[in-house]
Amino acid sequence: MKNQSLTNNIDWVCIAIYIVLVLMGWLNIYSSSLSSMEGTAEKQFFFILFTIPLIFIVLYVDGKFYEKYASIIYGIALLSLLGLFAFGKTIAGQRCWYGIGSFTLQPSEFAKAATALALAKYLSDSQINLKEVNRQIQALAIVFLPVMLILPQPDPGSALIYSIFLIVLYREGLPAWYLWTGFCAILLFVLTLVLEPQYVILLALAVILFIHFKSRLGDRNIVMSSILFALISGFVLSVNYVFTNVFKQHHRDRFNILLGKAVDMKGIGYNTNQSEIAIGSGGWIGKGFLEGTQTKGGFVPEQHTDYIFTTVGEEWGFVGSILVVGLFVGLLLRIIYLAERQKTKFSRVYGYCVAAILFIHFFVNIAMVLGVFPTIGVPLPFFSYGGSGLWGFTILLFIFIKMDANKVNEW
Repeated sequence: MKNQSLTNNIDWVCIAIYIVLVLMGWLNIYSSSLSSMEGTAEKQFFFILFTIPLIFIVLYVDGKFYEKYASIIYGIALLSLLGLFAFGKTIAGQRCWYGIGSFTLQPSEFAKAATALALAKYLSDSQINLKEVNRQIQALAIVFLPVMLILPQPDPGSALIYSIFLIVLYREGLPAWYLWTGFCAILLFVLTLVLEPQYVILLALAVILFIHFKSRLGDRNIVMSSILFALISGFVLSVNYVFTNVFKQHHRDRFNILLGKAVDMKGIGYNTNQSEIAIGSGGWIGKGFLEGTQTKGGFVPEQHTDYIFTTVGEEWGFVGSILVVGLFVGLLLRIIYLAERQKTKFSRVYGYCVAAILFIHFFVNIAMVLGVFPTIGVPLPFFSYGGSGLWGFTILLFIFIKMDANKVNEW
């Protein structure tokens, strides 16, 4: 297949939303960094300019290239993550970056697109059936290999993002019990932090007995019920040990504050508290561009990165916040719509991966800023400051736009 014009069959809806989000993001970065972060807006402007040739390169490459070399791209991504342990630059206790002069590059931002390509390549094989255990293990290995390299950096925020691939796998045939197991594990973990372990175990026993007696299988599932109860009990009893000995102190503090077990408005809970104050002070229409008192006063740390949405809430108010949320939702729905109309399984699965990655970033970041999720360092796509994040999300999105543009030739 010959490569066509760069603009042939391009989905301009996605591109228009992308441009608006990037420009709105820069305006908020400019506002949040005006008083205390000299050069931040200028650097972000350079990062945005660099996306222009990057987009042209991604669109110029034939769509089939990404499928043909998906495994190689994935392998390079893994090597880049592995190389951090030897050549990475440590910032704020995390070894997540390569130092390139005065700039840093975070490979985990690019590994998301690489993992999406690898997963799409694997699932596009007509022989793959996710009902088979060995296929499930192989698919999960593709997802969790990067996680195992990212967690020790340590970067739990980036590692969390990869869990969203389970939704894509479920869409392609992964048994639902994987999702239910993950959901129940999270629920039991949180309940054990709030209640005493024995109460959680008794609650689990009551639920299991209810399901057992409601089941038509009767005595035939008593063994499975007993095994399930033993597994749940063991998990619950291990929660406090894991929380105390595996989690770092700042992670424990954030969970305790979120669950109402501790109050620390001047310490670990300061960011969230100031963020809520800033957003709440914006009212319906906001204080106006460059008029946010919390923003200009620099009360919210990391307001140009993970907490960028606080600037939106304070200066643009409820109306502006809904506009930003609406743009993200519109982009996600558009990507899902395009994914559904793809003519190859590879393109469809990759499209779902793109939507899933953008969704979990958007959801976790907003929830984190509003104080309903622990602060774990997840940027808002196209908004938060940083070249690696912007370029990684841009590559992720425009590879799919290229695939969609080429679909007319994929018969």
